[in-house]
Amino acid sequence: MKNEIITLAQNLIQRESISPDDKGCQQVIAELLEKEGFEIEWLPFNDTLNLWATHGTSENKKNSPCVAFAGHTDVVPVGDISQWQVSPFSAEIIDDMLYGRGAADMKGSLSAMVIAARDFVKNNPDHKGKVALLITSDEEAAAKDGTVKVVETLMQRNEPIHYCVVGEPSSTLQFGDVIKNGRRGSITGNLYIKGILGHVAYPHLAENPIHKALPMLNELANYQWDNGNAYFPATSLQIVNVKAGTGSNNVIPDEIYVQFNLRFSTEINAEMIKQKVAELLDKYALTYRIEWNLSGNPFLTDEGKLIDVAVKSIEKFANITPKLETTGGTSDGRFIAQMGAEIIEFGPLNKTIHKANECVNCDDLAKSGAIYFNILEQLLK
Repeated sequence: MKNEIITLAQNLIQRESISPDDKGCQQVIAELLEKEGFEIEWLPFNDTLNLWATHGTSENKKNSPCVAFAGHTDVVPVGDISQWQVSPFSAEIIDDMLYGRGAADMKGSLSAMVIAARDFVKNNPDHKGKVALLITSDEEAAAKDGTVKVVETLMQRNEPIHYCVVGEPSSTLQFGDVIKNGRRGSITGNLYIKGILGHVAYPHLAENPIHKALPMLNELANYQWDNGNAYFPATSLQIVNVKAGTGSNNVIPDEIYVQFNLRFSTEINAEMIKQKVAELLDKYALTYRIEWNLSGNPFLTDEGKLIDVAVKSIEKFANITPKLETTGGTSDGRFIAQMGAEIIEFGPLNKTIHKANECVNCDDLAKSGAIYFNILEQLLK
């Protein structure tokens, strides 16, 4: 299995599929799966290509579940090319480390999932339930026309996913040490606070929105939203952008723009956040408008068959008992969670993702393939 996983990963890495451009990656995967009898369905939306590949049929979670692997073929830009020791799309192997943009996030684990699914079907053509792969080219950027749209399509036609493994790089210090069994929610506020334009020498004829905003922003930045819980750290808020002024040193501006983001636990929800921010703005008598962007609610798989099977598989092939964590950013798991599926994220080490010289250990990819294969065996054989 290792050689086939590495060969496929190299093929995918060599394609410059910067989000949302797939560059033919999904076609390579589709052709490979189609040879083993997978049904291939293309679900393009705008400039995003999505693949839904399935084998078998699913009727219910107990006797014939749908087990899906989810991943993405798009990657982030390479950054400063001079910082790379190899060409970022060359897919070179040096000391058993596969280098290239997307090697760890997530063309490596995607290749392991594809080969594992193909081999499982080849060895078990009459398996119970359904094996599925949900692959998108819109995860690293807008995430507007990818997994979220596929999930909407599946839900509209009552086509369930019962168990889902997302191939994001979850391992932290050692391969297999972490399973992500949930993620925090993410919401961004774009806040515009109004003032009155004027000359700095005549402040009584103007109203400085920067001065008026500072006390409120200080309270907002230091507000204790919650204390987290057994699975989630406390909700955190970060002010990420502040813009004001005309560029002149003698003009009081008439507006300040503040952008902030919250990563929130299951202890609160988006409406509670909006209400508290409105209360603070009214407390300081500010004239404002605010635009909200909820990119995902928190989700959690705290127990169930998928976690049990995954932990045992990782113990068997990686010789380590993984921890369950919900730290990190968002993933497409937040969309699949809407289907009521048990979801985990599991993949290789994440220490080089989005960096120059991104790389993944070839043996770890082989172990990933064995783990994914074993999960299918335990759930569908």
